[in-house]
Amino acid sequence: MKAMITALFCLAAVAPGRANENPPPNPAIDMQGYLKVSNEAARYRATRRLSEADFLHMSREPETIVLDARSKEKYELLHVSGAINLSFSDISAASLAATLPDKNARILIYCNNNFRNNQLAFPSKMATASLNLSTYIALYTYGYRNVYELAPLLDAGNTQLELVASAAR
Repeated sequence: MKAMITALFCLAAVAPGRANENPPPNPAIDMQGYLKVSNEAARYRATRRLSEADFLHMSREPETIVLDARSKEKYELLHVSGAINLSFSDISAASLAATLPDKNARILIYCNNNFRNNQLAFPSKMATASLNLSTYIALYTYGYRNVYELAPLLDAGNTQLELVASAAR
């Protein structure tokens, strides 16, 4: 009986919903570092947000990369013509080195929250969870500084940007 009471006490001490007072360290997760680089990236990003016309103009210039970090499934449904896909969940040092080897290359990004009236291809997220923010911060963290972001919310059916479906669907 004493062993059962001890076991119940131990379970209650780590009951769901209660934070462990002494969680084990994980050197692969750094919340303070993330917040620091996020604030730094936010200041940098403030001057790198583009109008639809500027995004379109810059996307047509040589050696400019348009990056779509949405899932492959959403990318294949509809994406900006010429964009390459690297799903946010696949961003790592190795995938970036393979996909975007030149950290000085000009990269334009956009996400779900840049388009309305097509929830299937561009399901909107909460503004504070926008994929643009996560993607910008991730690229900045990995040393990419020549990154620009599409700023406005556009109608997917009435935009100057050419939206296309992937041929391999």
